[in-house]
Amino acid sequence: MGLFKCNQGQELSMRKIKEVFRLGLVCGLSLRAISRSCHVSHPTVHKYLAAAQTTGLTWPQIESLTDWQLLKIVKQTQSKLSTLQKPMPDYAHIHQELRKDGVTLDLLWHEYKETQPDGYQFTQFTKYYRQFKRTLNLSLRQTYKAGEKMFVDFAGTTVPVYDRSDDQVRSAQIFVATLGASNYTFACAVWDQKLPSWIGCHQAAFEYFGGVTQVIVSDNLKAGVTSPCRYEPDINPAYYDMAAHYSTVVIPARIKKPKDKAKVECAVLVVERWILAALRKQKFFSLEELNQAIKDLLVKLNQRPFKKLTGSRESLFKQIDQPALKPLPELPYELACWKKARVNIDYHVELDGHYYSVPYSLIHQQLDLRYNEHTVEIFHNGSRIAAHKRDTARGRHTTVKEHMPKIHQQFLGWTPSRILECAGQIGEHTKDLAERIMTKRQYPELGYRTCLGIIRLAKQYSQVRLEAACGRALSIGACSYRSVRSILEKGLDRRPATANPAIPALTHENIRGSGYFTNQ
Repeated sequence: MGLFKCNQGQELSMRKIKEVFRLGLVCGLSLRAISRSCHVSHPTVHKYLAAAQTTGLTWPQIESLTDWQLLKIVKQTQSKLSTLQKPMPDYAHIHQELRKDGVTLDLLWHEYKETQPDGYQFTQFTKYYRQFKRTLNLSLRQTYKAGEKMFVDFAGTTVPVYDRSDDQVRSAQIFVATLGASNYTFACAVWDQKLPSWIGCHQAAFEYFGGVTQVIVSDNLKAGVTSPCRYEPDINPAYYDMAAHYSTVVIPARIKKPKDKAKVECAVLVVERWILAALRKQKFFSLEELNQAIKDLLVKLNQRPFKKLTGSRESLFKQIDQPALKPLPELPYELACWKKARVNIDYHVELDGHYYSVPYSLIHQQLDLRYNEHTVEIFHNGSRIAAHKRDTARGRHTTVKEHMPKIHQQFLGWTPSRILECAGQIGEHTKDLAERIMTKRQYPELGYRTCLGIIRLAKQYSQVRLEAACGRALSIGACSYRSVRSILEKGLDRRPATANPAIPALTHENIRGSGYFTNQ
């Protein structure tokens, strides 16, 4: 008896083929019921009944056919069905659309079915898309959202720049930035990889792209990351400050994980091959000249057509990334450096030999200083607690009155004339005592505290008693706060002053007197 070989490797007899048709067309059994009854696979039953439906055969017609006639009809129908191909979606376009925010395969499948009602169902639709992705480069397998990430790094290759005067050579570093969704690439040359150059390259990249991405994926170089860590990297404060100014966030790649920044690794390779290699025979005498040559070749690089996708980096950038970028801020970022400083006992912190005041309550605390050419900002636990105009005079102090303790603020407003005026309101003796105290000191300011202490005794003992006590202190030469207070406490100001009996001068050959020292 003839045999029919199905796709599942089963060999089906002619009688079973007729039985499948009878159960389906006459008895009306389901596909799975026919499969269990005839012991054949479910897809095979579906294929036979689909052949009958396509040819329009009924059960009486099938029953009247010979086995070989039926087998011939089934084979011809299967061959015809296999030649009918459903419209294949444009998976290159679908791959690009998936990079846009909110776009999913389910949404794109519904749009495909609206234009192709007889097209593939969702399972086959996604299956063929996965097959398409396998034909792309490994670096393109990840799906990046539009305007989401900018990858940055320095190239390993440097470019020599010559000095016209002595023909000395200086190596220029090449900074590379690329966008995740469109691969739109930027490159520029700088002298080093230090913080000012690192920040300046980011600003130039933002200007070139005309906007800012949501995330910056960087390497772990020292200018960007002060303490590399797999889980909690410590970002350089100035780099963090720049990211905050542009309303973006920095996510460093993991240590020894180049796949975290595979986009820029590929972009660096492309820049080295299509730009730096093309410039290898040219001789540059300035950084500006080198950057102009790089800029000209960048245009060609970004306009170069893709090999496996439609369009170019530039066309994809204008279609996908550019509309999704955040706008640039009104003012560009101004680089500011950071430094840690501990508050001294005089509530000042030191920066380049100059001292700036902070609130006195922060004595001995460690603070963060953010400074540039014009200003100095001081932060405590992330909050700004002081701001000063930058002063480069070494050994000098910049002090805000409100940062001082109240007692120091009071001293700051006092002058010798004001102290004598206040003392004179109490009496002449008080004024004379204050004047003598300040005269005896090397600097009048050193006597402020003593004079103010004496003047305040009037609140406790009255101005009359203080005036009398000062007169008594002058008469005995006791020009100090302790002496005046002792006179008041013991009530000596209320006793009449008694003249001290004259004491005869002592004369002796061993007594030299004050003149001895002045004559030496």
